[in-house]
Amino acid sequence: MDTIIGIDLGTTNSAVAIMTPEGAKLIPNSLGQNLTPSVVALDEKERVLVGSAAKEYQVLHSERSASLFKRYMGTEWTTKISKRTFTPEELSSLILAALKRDAENYLGHPVTKAVITVPAYFNDRQRKATIAAGQIAGLEVQRILNEPTAAAIAYGLHESQQNKTILIYDLGGGTFDVSIVEFFEGALEVKASSGENFLGGEDFTRAIAAMILDREGVSFERAEIDTPKRVSRLIQLCEVAKRKLSQQETVSVQVPNRQGIITEDTPTFEINRSLLEDRIKSLLARTELPVRRVLNDTRLPKEKLDEVILVGGATRMPMVRDRVKQMLGREPQIRLNPDEVVAMGAAVQAGLFSRSAALDDLVVTDVAPFTLGIETVKKLGGSYTDGYFAPIIERNTTIPVSRVESFSTVEPNQTMITVKVYQGDSRKTDQNLLLGKFDVMGIPQGPPGQQVDIRFTYDLNGVLEVEATIAKTGKKKNFVITSGAKQMSAAQIEAALKAMATLKIHPRENEVNRYVLLRAERLYAELSRELRERLAVLMDTFEAAMNHQDPVLIESTRQELQQFLSAFDPSEKAEEDGP
Repeated sequence: MDTIIGIDLGTTNSAVAIMTPEGAKLIPNSLGQNLTPSVVALDEKERVLVGSAAKEYQVLHSERSASLFKRYMGTEWTTKISKRTFTPEELSSLILAALKRDAENYLGHPVTKAVITVPAYFNDRQRKATIAAGQIAGLEVQRILNEPTAAAIAYGLHESQQNKTILIYDLGGGTFDVSIVEFFEGALEVKASSGENFLGGEDFTRAIAAMILDREGVSFERAEIDTPKRVSRLIQLCEVAKRKLSQQETVSVQVPNRQGIITEDTPTFEINRSLLEDRIKSLLARTELPVRRVLNDTRLPKEKLDEVILVGGATRMPMVRDRVKQMLGREPQIRLNPDEVVAMGAAVQAGLFSRSAALDDLVVTDVAPFTLGIETVKKLGGSYTDGYFAPIIERNTTIPVSRVESFSTVEPNQTMITVKVYQGDSRKTDQNLLLGKFDVMGIPQGPPGQQVDIRFTYDLNGVLEVEATIAKTGKKKNFVITSGAKQMSAAQIEAALKAMATLKIHPRENEVNRYVLLRAERLYAELSRELRERLAVLMDTFEAAMNHQDPVLIESTRQELQQFLSAFDPSEKAEEDGP
Protein backbone atom coordinates (compact mmCIF):
# COMPACT_ATOMS: atom_id res chain seq x y z
CA MET A 1 0.00 0.00 0.00
CA ASP A 2 1.19 3.52 -0.79
CA THR A 3 2.78 5.46 2.05
CA ILE A 4 0.42 8.12 3.38
CA ILE A 5 2.16 11.10 4.95
CA GLY A 6 0.79 13.34 7.69
CA ILE A 7 1.18 17.09 7.21
CA ASP A 8 0.74 19.94 9.66
CA LEU A 9 0.18 22.88 7.31
CA GLY A 10 0.83 25.69 9.77
CA THR A 11 0.52 29.46 9.67
CA THR A 12 4.17 30.07 10.58
CA ASN A 13 5.73 26.60 10.38
CA SER A 14 4.77 23.33 8.69
CA ALA A 15 5.91 19.75 9.22
CA VAL A 16 5.57 16.32 7.68
CA ALA A 17 5.66 12.93 9.40
CA ILE A 18 5.11 9.24 8.73
CA MET A 19 4.11 6.25 10.80
CA THR A 20 6.97 3.77 11.33
CA PRO A 21 7.15 0.48 13.28
CA GLU A 22 8.70 2.53 16.10
CA GLY A 23 5.95 5.16 16.04
CA ALA A 24 5.30 8.52 14.41
CA LYS A 25 8.47 10.11 13.00
CA LEU A 26 9.06 13.67 11.79
CA ILE A 27 10.76 13.93 8.39
CA PRO A 28 13.51 16.57 8.28
CA ASN A 29 13.69 19.05 5.43
CA SER A 30 16.73 19.68 3.28
CA LEU A 31 18.29 21.71 6.10
CA GLY A 32 17.86 18.87 8.56
CA GLN A 33 15.08 20.73 10.38
CA ASN A 34 11.78 19.22 11.41
CA LEU A 35 9.94 22.51 10.96
CA THR A 36 9.67 24.32 7.63
CA PRO A 37 8.67 28.00 7.83
CA SER A 38 5.46 28.66 5.90
CA VAL A 39 7.03 31.38 3.80
CA VAL A 40 7.26 31.65 0.00
CA ALA A 41 9.37 34.06 -2.05
CA LEU A 42 10.52 34.71 -5.61
CA ASP A 43 14.11 35.83 -5.94
CA GLU A 44 15.50 38.28 -8.49
CA LYS A 45 15.71 35.49 -11.05
CA GLU A 46 12.09 34.54 -10.44
CA ARG A 47 13.05 31.33 -8.70
CA VAL A 48 10.79 30.00 -5.98
CA LEU A 49 12.12 29.94 -2.43
CA VAL A 50 10.25 27.99 0.27
CA GLY A 51 10.80 27.63 3.99
CA SER A 52 13.83 28.92 5.85
CA ALA A 53 15.39 30.36 2.73
CA ALA A 54 12.27 32.30 1.92
CA LYS A 55 12.02 33.48 5.52
CA GLU A 56 15.53 34.87 5.39
CA TYR A 57 14.90 36.44 1.99
CA GLN A 58 11.74 38.06 3.32
CA VAL A 59 13.64 40.16 5.84
CA LEU A 60 15.06 42.45 3.19
CA HIS A 61 12.76 41.63 0.29
CA SER A 62 9.33 41.61 1.84
CA GLU A 63 7.81 42.84 -1.44
CA ARG A 64 8.90 39.58 -3.10
CA SER A 65 7.77 37.32 -0.26
CA ALA A 66 4.58 36.05 1.34
CA SER A 67 3.75 34.63 4.77
CA LEU A 68 0.72 34.19 7.04
CA PHE A 69 -1.34 33.32 3.95
CA LYS A 70 -2.98 30.39 5.72
CA ARG A 71 -5.15 32.96 7.48
CA TYR A 72 -6.72 33.82 4.11
CA MET A 73 -7.42 30.31 2.86
CA GLY A 74 -10.80 30.07 1.21
CA THR A 75 -11.14 33.82 0.62
CA GLU A 76 -10.59 35.97 -2.46
CA TRP A 77 -7.40 37.46 -0.98
CA THR A 78 -4.45 37.55 -3.36
CA THR A 79 -0.93 38.91 -3.19
CA LYS A 80 1.46 40.01 -5.89
CA ILE A 81 5.00 38.71 -5.76
CA SER A 82 7.17 40.21 -8.47
CA LYS A 83 5.03 39.99 -11.64
CA ARG A 84 2.71 37.21 -10.51
CA THR A 85 -0.42 37.21 -8.41
CA PHE A 86 -0.88 34.28 -6.01
CA THR A 87 -3.90 32.94 -4.16
CA PRO A 88 -3.55 31.45 -0.66
CA GLU A 89 -4.19 28.01 -2.15
CA GLU A 90 -1.32 28.42 -4.61
CA LEU A 91 1.08 29.61 -1.93
CA SER A 92 0.06 26.76 0.38
CA SER A 93 0.56 24.29 -2.44
CA LEU A 94 4.18 25.40 -2.70
CA ILE A 95 4.68 24.59 0.98
CA LEU A 96 2.93 21.23 0.58
CA ALA A 97 4.99 20.42 -2.51
CA ALA A 98 8.19 21.13 -0.58
CA LEU A 99 7.09 18.81 2.24
CA LYS A 100 6.14 16.17 -0.34
CA ARG A 101 9.62 16.38 -1.83
CA ASP A 102 11.20 16.06 1.61
CA ALA A 103 9.15 12.92 2.26
CA GLU A 104 10.02 11.43 -1.11
CA ASN A 105 13.71 12.09 -0.53
CA TYR A 106 13.50 10.45 2.91
CA LEU A 107 11.49 7.45 1.76
CA GLY A 108 13.16 6.95 -1.60
CA HIS A 109 9.93 6.62 -3.56
CA PRO A 110 7.09 8.85 -4.80
CA VAL A 111 4.40 10.02 -2.37
CA THR A 112 0.89 10.79 -3.62
CA LYS A 113 -1.37 10.63 -0.55
CA ALA A 114 -1.60 12.71 2.61
CA VAL A 115 -3.58 13.57 5.69
CA ILE A 116 -3.51 17.36 6.19
CA THR A 117 -4.45 19.17 9.37
CA VAL A 118 -6.46 22.39 9.65
CA PRO A 119 -7.61 24.53 12.59
CA ALA A 120 -10.72 23.06 14.17
CA TYR A 121 -12.53 26.32 13.49
CA PHE A 122 -11.83 26.33 9.74
CA ASN A 123 -15.11 26.64 7.87
CA ASP A 124 -16.32 24.65 4.87
CA ARG A 125 -14.66 26.92 2.32
CA GLN A 126 -11.33 26.94 4.15
CA ARG A 127 -11.31 23.14 4.32
CA LYS A 128 -12.09 22.85 0.63
CA ALA A 129 -9.34 25.36 -0.12
CA THR A 130 -6.89 23.18 1.83
CA ILE A 131 -7.92 20.15 -0.20
CA ALA A 132 -7.42 22.19 -3.37
CA ALA A 133 -3.94 23.24 -2.21
CA GLY A 134 -3.08 19.59 -1.70
CA GLN A 135 -4.32 18.72 -5.15
CA ILE A 136 -2.27 21.52 -6.74
CA ALA A 137 0.76 20.08 -4.94
CA GLY A 138 0.12 16.65 -6.45
CA LEU A 139 -1.36 15.07 -3.34
CA GLU A 140 -4.54 13.08 -2.94
CA VAL A 141 -5.92 14.29 0.37
CA GLN A 142 -7.20 11.29 2.30
CA ARG A 143 -8.51 13.26 5.23
CA ILE A 144 -8.75 16.80 6.54
CA LEU A 145 -8.02 16.49 10.27
CA ASN A 146 -8.58 19.09 12.98
CA GLU A 147 -5.33 20.20 14.60
CA PRO A 148 -6.31 19.65 18.25
CA THR A 149 -7.73 16.27 17.25
CA ALA A 150 -4.37 15.40 15.67
CA ALA A 151 -2.61 16.42 18.89
CA ALA A 152 -5.03 14.32 20.91
CA ILE A 153 -4.36 11.35 18.61
CA ALA A 154 -0.62 11.72 19.22
CA TYR A 155 -1.23 11.70 22.98
CA GLY A 156 -3.85 8.99 22.64
CA LEU A 157 -1.40 6.67 20.95
CA HIS A 158 0.73 6.76 24.11
CA GLU A 159 -2.07 6.94 26.65
CA SER A 160 -5.12 5.25 25.10
CA GLN A 161 -5.05 2.57 27.81
CA GLN A 162 -6.02 5.23 30.33
CA ASN A 163 -9.57 6.49 30.73
CA LYS A 164 -9.47 10.27 31.03
CA THR A 165 -10.98 13.51 29.79
CA ILE A 166 -8.52 16.14 28.64
CA LEU A 167 -8.67 19.66 27.25
CA ILE A 168 -6.32 20.41 24.35
CA TYR A 169 -5.30 24.10 24.33
CA ASP A 170 -3.66 24.71 20.93
CA LEU A 171 -2.14 28.17 20.46
CA GLY A 172 0.02 28.16 17.35
CA GLY A 173 1.61 30.83 15.23
CA GLY A 174 -1.58 32.11 13.68
CA THR A 175 -4.61 30.25 15.00
CA PHE A 176 -6.08 29.13 18.31
CA ASP A 177 -8.08 25.95 18.86
CA VAL A 178 -9.42 24.15 21.90
CA SER A 179 -10.96 20.71 22.14
CA ILE A 180 -12.26 18.47 24.89
CA VAL A 181 -11.35 14.85 24.23
CA GLU A 182 -12.19 11.64 26.01
CA PHE A 183 -9.92 8.57 26.02
CA PHE A 184 -11.54 5.27 26.90
CA GLU A 185 -10.93 1.60 26.08
CA GLY A 186 -8.69 2.25 23.07
CA ALA A 187 -10.98 4.94 21.69
CA LEU A 188 -10.52 8.69 21.31
CA GLU A 189 -13.72 10.71 21.15
CA VAL A 190 -13.72 14.45 20.51
CA LYS A 191 -16.57 15.91 22.56
CA ALA A 192 -16.35 19.58 21.50
CA SER A 193 -14.11 22.00 19.56
CA SER A 194 -13.91 25.75 19.20
CA GLY A 195 -11.33 28.38 18.32
CA GLU A 196 -10.31 31.56 16.56
CA ASN A 197 -8.57 31.72 13.19
CA PHE A 198 -6.80 35.07 13.65
CA LEU A 199 -4.96 34.67 16.93
CA GLY A 200 -1.52 33.26 17.61
CA GLY A 201 2.13 33.79 18.34
CA GLU A 202 2.59 35.99 15.27
CA ASP A 203 0.21 38.49 16.85
CA PHE A 204 2.37 38.55 19.99
CA THR A 205 5.49 39.18 17.91
CA ARG A 206 3.82 42.02 16.06
CA ALA A 207 2.63 43.47 19.35
CA ILE A 208 6.27 43.80 20.43
CA ALA A 209 7.16 45.48 17.14
CA ALA A 210 4.19 47.84 17.49
CA MET A 211 5.29 48.71 21.02
CA ILE A 212 8.73 49.73 19.73
CA LEU A 213 7.31 51.76 16.86
CA ASP A 214 4.85 53.46 19.21
CA ARG A 215 7.79 54.94 21.10
CA GLU A 216 8.72 56.72 17.88
CA GLY A 217 5.17 57.90 17.27
CA VAL A 218 4.69 55.58 14.29
CA SER A 219 1.85 53.10 13.93
CA PHE A 220 2.66 49.53 12.89
CA GLU A 221 0.21 49.72 9.97
CA ARG A 222 1.74 52.97 8.66
CA ALA A 223 5.27 51.62 9.05
CA GLU A 224 4.39 48.51 7.02
CA ILE A 225 3.47 50.78 4.12
CA ASP A 226 6.23 53.40 4.44
CA THR A 227 9.19 51.26 5.56
CA PRO A 228 8.43 47.60 4.77
CA LYS A 229 12.06 46.50 5.01
CA ARG A 230 12.40 48.01 8.46
CA VAL A 231 9.24 46.33 9.69
CA SER A 232 10.22 42.97 8.22
CA ARG A 233 13.58 43.09 9.97
CA LEU A 234 12.05 44.34 13.20
CA ILE A 235 9.56 41.46 13.22
CA GLN A 236 12.41 39.00 12.89
CA LEU A 237 14.22 40.60 15.84
CA CYS A 238 11.07 40.71 17.92
CA GLU A 239 10.43 37.02 17.27
CA VAL A 240 13.83 36.24 18.74
CA ALA A 241 13.15 38.54 21.69
CA LYS A 242 9.79 36.88 22.33
CA ARG A 243 11.42 33.45 22.49
CA LYS A 244 14.15 34.73 24.83
CA LEU A 245 11.55 36.20 27.17
CA SER A 246 10.24 32.70 27.76
CA GLN A 247 13.59 31.94 29.41
CA GLN A 248 14.70 35.28 30.87
CA GLU A 249 13.17 38.39 32.38
CA THR A 250 14.68 41.10 30.15
CA VAL A 251 15.95 41.35 26.56
CA SER A 252 17.26 44.10 24.31
CA VAL A 253 15.96 44.61 20.78
CA GLN A 254 18.03 46.50 18.26
CA VAL A 255 15.89 48.86 16.23
CA PRO A 256 16.79 48.83 12.50
CA ASN A 257 16.85 51.99 10.40
CA ARG A 258 14.37 52.77 7.64
CA GLN A 259 16.20 50.45 5.25
CA GLY A 260 15.98 47.59 7.73
CA ILE A 261 19.66 47.68 8.56
CA ILE A 262 21.36 47.33 11.96
CA THR A 263 24.29 49.73 12.32
CA GLU A 264 26.84 50.49 15.03
CA ASP A 265 24.78 53.37 16.37
CA THR A 266 21.50 51.43 16.18
CA PRO A 267 19.32 52.26 19.21
CA THR A 268 18.14 49.47 21.46
CA PHE A 269 14.82 48.93 23.15
CA GLU A 270 14.68 47.17 26.50
CA ILE A 271 11.73 44.83 27.00
CA ASN A 272 10.98 42.90 30.14
CA ARG A 273 8.53 40.07 30.53
CA SER A 274 6.11 42.21 32.49
CA LEU A 275 5.97 44.85 29.73
CA LEU A 276 5.28 42.18 27.09
CA GLU A 277 2.59 40.56 29.17
CA ASP A 278 0.85 43.90 29.68
CA ARG A 279 0.93 44.49 25.92
CA ILE A 280 -0.56 41.12 24.90
CA LYS A 281 -2.96 40.46 27.76
CA SER A 282 -5.96 41.55 25.67
CA LEU A 283 -4.91 39.19 22.88
CA LEU A 284 -4.51 36.28 25.23
CA ALA A 285 -7.86 37.03 26.84
CA ARG A 286 -9.50 36.14 23.53
CA THR A 287 -8.71 32.47 24.14
CA GLU A 288 -11.15 32.40 27.04
CA LEU A 289 -14.33 32.52 24.94
CA PRO A 290 -13.58 29.32 22.96
CA VAL A 291 -12.64 27.58 26.22
CA ARG A 292 -15.97 28.58 27.75
CA ARG A 293 -17.76 27.36 24.64
CA VAL A 294 -16.38 23.83 24.77
CA LEU A 295 -17.05 23.59 28.50
CA ASN A 296 -20.62 24.82 27.95
CA ASP A 297 -21.21 22.51 25.00
CA THR A 298 -20.03 19.46 26.92
CA ARG A 299 -21.70 20.62 30.16
CA LEU A 300 -18.44 19.75 31.83
CA PRO A 301 -17.27 21.69 34.88
CA LYS A 302 -13.59 22.51 34.61
CA GLU A 303 -13.02 20.58 37.84
CA LYS A 304 -13.98 17.38 36.00
CA LEU A 305 -11.10 17.67 33.53
CA ASP A 306 -8.43 15.08 34.21
CA GLU A 307 -5.75 17.02 32.40
CA VAL A 308 -5.00 20.12 30.32
CA ILE A 309 -2.53 19.65 27.45
CA LEU A 310 -0.73 22.54 25.74
CA VAL A 311 -0.04 22.43 21.99
CA GLY A 312 1.58 24.99 19.70
CA GLY A 313 4.79 26.97 20.01
CA ALA A 314 3.15 29.99 21.65
CA THR A 315 2.28 27.86 24.70
CA ARG A 316 5.95 27.96 25.68
CA MET A 317 5.40 31.51 26.92
CA PRO A 318 5.12 31.60 30.74
CA MET A 319 2.23 34.04 30.51
CA VAL A 320 0.22 31.58 28.42
CA ARG A 321 0.78 28.78 30.91
CA ASP A 322 -0.11 31.04 33.81
CA ARG A 323 -3.28 32.22 32.06
CA VAL A 324 -4.38 28.65 31.33
CA LYS A 325 -3.72 27.64 34.93
CA GLN A 326 -5.73 30.62 36.16
CA MET A 327 -8.57 29.90 33.74
CA LEU A 328 -8.87 26.16 34.35
CA GLY A 329 -7.55 25.80 37.89
CA ARG A 330 -4.82 23.27 37.15
CA GLU A 331 -1.24 23.14 35.94
CA PRO A 332 -1.19 22.52 32.15
CA GLN A 333 1.06 19.79 30.78
CA ILE A 334 3.45 19.43 27.82
CA ARG A 335 4.81 15.90 27.35
CA LEU A 336 5.29 15.95 23.58
CA ASN A 337 6.98 18.68 21.54
CA PRO A 338 4.23 21.33 21.10
CA ASP A 339 5.56 22.34 17.68
CA GLU A 340 5.61 18.77 16.35
CA VAL A 341 2.71 16.99 18.02
CA VAL A 342 0.11 17.94 15.38
CA ALA A 343 2.20 16.47 12.55
CA MET A 344 2.77 13.36 14.67
CA GLY A 345 -0.96 12.96 15.13
CA ALA A 346 -1.53 13.40 11.41
CA ALA A 347 1.01 10.62 10.82
CA VAL A 348 -0.86 8.34 13.23
CA GLN A 349 -4.11 9.05 11.36
CA ALA A 350 -2.29 8.31 8.10
CA GLY A 351 -1.05 5.07 9.65
CA LEU A 352 -4.63 4.14 10.53
CA PHE A 353 -5.56 4.59 6.87
CA SER A 354 -2.56 2.48 5.86
CA ARG A 355 -3.33 -0.10 8.57
CA SER A 356 0.17 0.25 9.98
CA ALA A 357 1.38 -2.75 11.94
CA ALA A 358 2.64 -0.33 14.61
CA LEU A 359 -0.93 0.63 15.51
CA ASP A 360 -3.48 -1.21 17.55
CA ASP A 361 -7.13 -0.61 16.81
CA LEU A 362 -7.36 3.04 17.84
CA VAL A 363 -10.87 4.33 17.18
CA VAL A 364 -11.08 8.08 16.55
CA THR A 365 -14.21 10.22 16.32
CA ASP A 366 -14.45 13.94 15.56
CA VAL A 367 -17.12 16.63 15.64
CA ALA A 368 -18.60 19.29 13.38
CA PRO A 369 -16.98 22.57 14.48
CA PHE A 370 -19.87 24.75 13.24
CA THR A 371 -23.63 24.53 13.29
CA LEU A 372 -25.22 23.76 9.89
CA GLY A 373 -28.74 24.77 8.95
CA ILE A 374 -31.01 26.69 6.60
CA GLU A 375 -32.65 30.10 6.38
CA THR A 376 -36.25 30.38 7.60
CA VAL A 377 -38.82 33.09 8.28
CA LYS A 378 -40.41 34.08 11.58
CA LYS A 379 -43.76 35.73 12.25
CA LEU A 380 -43.09 38.92 14.17
CA GLY A 381 -45.77 41.55 14.78
CA GLY A 382 -48.25 39.98 12.37
CA SER A 383 -45.91 39.67 9.38
CA TYR A 384 -43.17 37.31 8.27
CA THR A 385 -39.53 38.35 8.52
CA ASP A 386 -36.86 36.34 6.75
CA GLY A 387 -33.18 35.91 7.53
CA TYR A 388 -33.41 33.60 10.55
CA PHE A 389 -31.15 30.59 10.98
CA ALA A 390 -32.68 27.18 11.71
CA PRO A 391 -29.99 24.71 12.88
CA ILE A 392 -30.18 21.12 11.62
CA ILE A 393 -26.77 19.78 12.70
CA GLU A 394 -25.58 21.50 15.88
CA ARG A 395 -21.92 22.32 16.37
CA ASN A 396 -19.90 19.63 18.16
CA THR A 397 -22.14 16.84 16.87
CA THR A 398 -20.12 13.67 16.32
CA ILE A 399 -19.47 13.07 12.61
CA PRO A 400 -20.28 11.47 10.23
CA VAL A 401 -23.91 12.33 10.93
CA SER A 402 -27.29 12.55 9.20
CA ARG A 403 -30.14 14.66 10.60
CA VAL A 404 -33.57 15.63 9.28
CA GLU A 405 -35.90 18.52 10.22
CA SER A 406 -39.37 19.34 8.89
CA PHE A 407 -40.34 22.76 7.52
CA SER A 408 -43.47 24.05 5.82
CA THR A 409 -44.74 26.66 3.39
CA VAL A 410 -46.06 29.99 4.69
CA GLU A 411 -48.14 31.23 1.73
CA PRO A 412 -51.35 29.83 0.18
CA ASN A 413 -50.71 27.74 -2.96
CA GLN A 414 -46.95 28.06 -2.55
CA THR A 415 -45.39 25.57 -4.99
CA MET A 416 -41.70 26.34 -4.55
CA ILE A 417 -39.20 27.07 -1.79
CA THR A 418 -35.57 28.12 -1.97
CA VAL A 419 -33.35 26.22 0.44
CA LYS A 420 -30.40 28.37 1.53
CA VAL A 421 -27.77 26.38 3.41
CA TYR A 422 -25.69 28.19 6.03
CA GLN A 423 -22.85 27.41 8.40
CA GLY A 424 -22.29 29.31 11.63
CA ASP A 425 -23.53 29.99 15.14
CA SER A 426 -25.40 33.27 14.79
CA ARG A 427 -29.17 33.61 15.01
CA LYS A 428 -29.36 35.65 11.80
CA THR A 429 -28.24 34.18 8.48
CA ASP A 430 -26.50 37.37 7.34
CA GLN A 431 -23.95 36.74 10.07
CA ASN A 432 -23.35 33.12 9.04
CA LEU A 433 -21.62 31.68 5.96
CA LEU A 434 -23.77 30.85 2.93
CA LEU A 435 -22.66 27.46 1.60
CA GLY A 436 -25.12 27.16 -1.27
CA LYS A 437 -28.77 27.25 -2.28
CA PHE A 438 -31.23 25.37 -4.48
CA ASP A 439 -34.93 25.46 -5.41
CA VAL A 440 -37.46 22.78 -4.50
CA MET A 441 -40.34 22.85 -6.98
CA GLY A 442 -43.52 20.86 -7.39
CA ILE A 443 -45.01 21.40 -3.94
CA PRO A 444 -48.76 20.66 -4.19
CA GLN A 445 -51.02 23.69 -4.06
CA GLY A 446 -52.95 24.16 -0.87
CA PRO A 447 -53.10 26.14 2.35
CA PRO A 448 -49.94 27.21 4.18
CA GLY A 449 -48.22 24.40 6.05
CA GLN A 450 -47.26 22.05 3.20
CA GLN A 451 -44.40 19.98 4.69
CA VAL A 452 -40.92 19.68 3.24
CA ASP A 453 -38.32 17.55 5.06
CA ILE A 454 -34.68 18.72 4.89
CA ARG A 455 -31.98 16.14 5.61
CA PHE A 456 -28.32 17.07 6.17
CA THR A 457 -25.61 14.40 5.85
CA TYR A 458 -22.13 15.56 6.89
CA ASP A 459 -18.98 13.46 6.41
CA LEU A 460 -15.52 13.38 7.97
CA ASN A 461 -14.02 15.78 5.40
CA GLY A 462 -16.73 18.38 5.78
CA VAL A 463 -18.67 17.51 2.63
CA LEU A 464 -22.34 18.27 3.21
CA GLU A 465 -25.17 16.63 1.29
CA VAL A 466 -28.60 18.23 1.53
CA GLU A 467 -31.76 16.33 0.59
CA ALA A 468 -35.22 17.92 0.38
CA THR A 469 -38.30 15.70 0.36
CA ILE A 470 -41.85 16.94 -0.36
CA ALA A 471 -43.92 15.06 2.21
CA LYS A 472 -47.12 14.66 0.16
CA THR A 473 -45.50 13.39 -3.05
CA GLY A 474 -42.23 11.88 -1.82
CA LYS A 475 -40.37 13.82 -4.51
CA LYS A 476 -36.72 14.37 -3.55
CA LYS A 477 -34.00 16.80 -4.57
CA ASN A 478 -30.35 16.41 -3.60
CA PHE A 479 -27.67 19.09 -3.37
CA VAL A 480 -24.04 18.40 -2.49
CA ILE A 481 -21.89 21.21 -1.06
CA THR A 482 -18.46 20.37 -2.46
CA SER A 483 -17.04 23.60 -3.87
CA GLY A 484 -16.33 27.00 -2.41
CA ALA A 485 -16.39 28.62 -5.84
CA LYS A 486 -20.07 29.48 -5.69
CA GLN A 487 -20.10 30.60 -2.09
CA MET A 488 -20.03 34.15 -0.84
CA SER A 489 -16.62 35.70 -0.71
CA ALA A 490 -15.18 37.11 2.48
CA ALA A 491 -15.57 40.60 0.98
CA GLN A 492 -19.26 40.01 0.28
CA ILE A 493 -19.86 38.78 3.80
CA GLU A 494 -18.08 41.82 5.23
CA ALA A 495 -20.14 44.12 2.99
CA ALA A 496 -23.37 42.48 4.14
CA LEU A 497 -22.46 42.93 7.80
CA LYS A 498 -21.67 46.61 7.26
CA ALA A 499 -24.93 47.10 5.39
CA MET A 500 -26.91 45.53 8.24
CA ALA A 501 -25.21 47.83 10.74
CA THR A 502 -26.43 50.94 8.90
CA LEU A 503 -30.12 50.01 8.58
CA LYS A 504 -32.39 52.91 9.59
CA ILE A 505 -34.96 51.25 11.86
CA HIS A 506 -36.19 53.81 14.38
CA PRO A 507 -36.24 51.75 17.62
CA ARG A 508 -32.82 50.33 16.88
CA GLU A 509 -31.29 53.77 16.82
CA ASN A 510 -31.61 53.81 20.58
CA GLU A 511 -28.14 53.05 21.90
CA VAL A 512 -29.37 50.95 24.81
CA ASN A 513 -31.52 48.76 22.58
CA ARG A 514 -28.70 48.37 20.09
CA TYR A 515 -26.22 47.44 22.78
CA VAL A 516 -28.50 44.85 24.32
CA LEU A 517 -29.19 43.23 20.96
CA LEU A 518 -25.53 43.10 19.99
CA ARG A 519 -24.59 41.66 23.35
CA ALA A 520 -27.33 39.07 23.01
CA GLU A 521 -26.24 38.15 19.49
CA ARG A 522 -22.69 37.65 20.71
CA LEU A 523 -23.76 35.54 23.68
CA TYR A 524 -26.09 33.47 21.49
CA ALA A 525 -23.15 31.75 19.77
CA GLU A 526 -21.65 30.72 23.13
CA LEU A 527 -24.64 28.94 24.63
CA SER A 528 -25.87 25.36 24.59
CA ARG A 529 -28.91 24.54 22.49
CA GLU A 530 -31.37 24.74 25.39
CA LEU A 531 -30.15 28.18 26.48
CA ARG A 532 -30.04 29.34 22.88
CA GLU A 533 -33.72 28.51 22.48
CA ARG A 534 -34.59 30.50 25.61
CA LEU A 535 -32.50 33.45 24.46
CA ALA A 536 -33.97 33.31 20.95
CA VAL A 537 -37.51 33.63 22.36
CA LEU A 538 -36.48 36.68 24.41
CA MET A 539 -34.76 38.26 21.42
CA ASP A 540 -37.72 37.58 19.12
CA THR A 541 -40.08 39.17 21.64
CA PHE A 542 -37.81 42.19 22.02
CA GLU A 543 -37.50 42.65 18.27
CA ALA A 544 -41.25 42.32 17.81
CA ALA A 545 -41.75 45.02 20.46
CA MET A 546 -39.36 47.31 18.59
CA ASN A 547 -41.19 46.64 15.34
CA HIS A 548 -44.41 47.77 17.07
CA GLN A 549 -42.56 50.87 18.36
CA ASP A 550 -44.31 50.57 21.74
CA PRO A 551 -42.01 52.24 24.31
CA VAL A 552 -43.59 50.48 27.30
CA LEU A 553 -43.38 47.07 25.65
CA ILE A 554 -39.83 47.75 24.48
CA GLU A 555 -38.77 48.64 28.02
CA SER A 556 -40.33 45.55 29.63
CA THR A 557 -39.02 43.08 27.05
CA ARG A 558 -35.57 44.66 27.17
CA GLN A 559 -35.46 44.23 30.93
CA GLU A 560 -36.32 40.54 30.58
CA LEU A 561 -33.57 40.13 28.01
CA GLN A 562 -31.05 41.97 30.20
CA GLN A 563 -31.87 39.73 33.16
CA PHE A 564 -31.04 36.69 31.04
CA LEU A 565 -27.78 38.25 29.86
CA SER A 566 -26.74 39.10 33.41
CA ALA A 567 -27.39 35.51 34.46
CA PHE A 568 -25.53 33.76 31.63
CA ASP A 569 -22.96 36.20 30.25
CA PRO A 570 -19.65 35.85 32.16
CA SER A 571 -17.85 38.59 30.21
CA GLU A 572 -18.50 41.36 32.73
CA LYS A 573 -17.02 39.32 35.55
CA ALA A 574 -14.08 38.34 33.35
CA GLU A 575 -13.37 42.00 32.66
CA GLU A 576 -13.52 42.83 36.36
CA ASP A 577 -11.18 39.98 37.28
CA GLY A 578 -8.70 41.01 34.61
CA PRO A 579 -6.18 38.81 32.81
